[in-house]
Amino acid sequence: MTTVSYLARQPIVDKGHRLVAYELLFRQTESCRSANVQNPLQAGVEVINNTLCLGTDWLLQGSQAFINLDEATLMSDFVTLLPPQHVVFEILETVKISPVLVARIQELRQQGYRFALDDFVCLPEYQPLMPLVDYIKLDVLEQPPDKTVEIIHHIRSFYKGKLLAEKVETREMFELCKAEGIEYFQGYYFARPENIANKTIKPTQLSVLELMNKVRICEDIKQIEESLRRDTVLTIRLLRFVNSASFSLAQQVHSVRQALAIIGMQSLYRWLSLLLVTASEEPTMPLLARTAACRGRICELLAKRRHDMQTQDELFITGMFSLLDALLDAPMQTILERTPVPEPVSEALLKRTGPYAPYLSLIECCENQNFAGIETSANALGLDPAEVNAVQLQALAWADGLALA
Repeated sequence: MTTVSYLARQPIVDKGHRLVAYELLFRQTESCRSANVQNPLQAGVEVINNTLCLGTDWLLQGSQAFINLDEATLMSDFVTLLPPQHVVFEILETVKISPVLVARIQELRQQGYRFALDDFVCLPEYQPLMPLVDYIKLDVLEQPPDKTVEIIHHIRSFYKGKLLAEKVETREMFELCKAEGIEYFQGYYFARPENIANKTIKPTQLSVLELMNKVRICEDIKQIEESLRRDTVLTIRLLRFVNSASFSLAQQVHSVRQALAIIGMQSLYRWLSLLLVTASEEPTMPLLARTAACRGRICELLAKRRHDMQTQDELFITGMFSLLDALLDAPMQTILERTPVPEPVSEALLKRTGPYAPYLSLIECCENQNFAGIETSANALGLDPAEVNAVQLQALAWADGLALA
């Protein structure tokens, strides 16, 4: 099922108007200009989910992300799916300060995460957090300029971290805050939040639950790999996640086997939990997803006796991703910018050239019952048409058990 998720980002700049970060904001619709949050946990999860789906490299362009967290989201495992080197968690003013909260922040700081206090007010209960936060955000629209200066001086008397002025709407306020030593700025004077619509395919709750159960009972890694490979959507999402900045990989990962080796079962389970709360309510996946999975299996089987395991994996991805533009309702070029694939796969998907292109041509001829084309493509690959027919039947039998349509 294709759905549209919404996210807004607003730039955070330094004294020289240079971009240093974005604040990522929840939006219910593309036209919304502010958040209408009725369920803070769901809003926080959606921001995390959309950030992972869009990819931090594309979304943040090398900058950091400031993300608002309510208490429930902060206490959840979902936050640890995000790369600590790219995010700053904003503790909302509605969060109740408690020993449990302080302990959770200390735990996350040990993992490399940084924190900011949002809409800071000088109250005694915030004192335990002062040594733990890297930024204090001060709303400069709430009071007259002279009061703002007074508050800045007071904060500086006990806090040595960085200050960020938010809701800066005029040049005069910017200059005042800069003169008082504030390092970072955010507000309409620099830029309004930019809404981003992100079309994504969401996996079914059933498929996610089944896989979570397998991970929970420590099922054989090969069976978990097979379950993932049979699900087009989960394969796409897993590769995007593992290739995100979360893992700081020197090289891109292009197979489910590699992804599982890197992610580990604990992170896999947390990631699946995140998918579950944002999953489609549809009982089955579209027929198109089944066809995509079948294509991948055909490519893989055709390569089994002729190529090594890496090539088989890449051909599986080639076939499975060949319908990605239709599944995601987006240009293939745009999709592959966010989901890196090996060069031969990219050539086949974008240009229908390279060593893997004949496999796609063969599959399309099979689907269109173009018998002359089947024979020509099979001969070009050194395949017997009878072998192609047998592989199709195997792949169809394999796909019949996927419950995708």
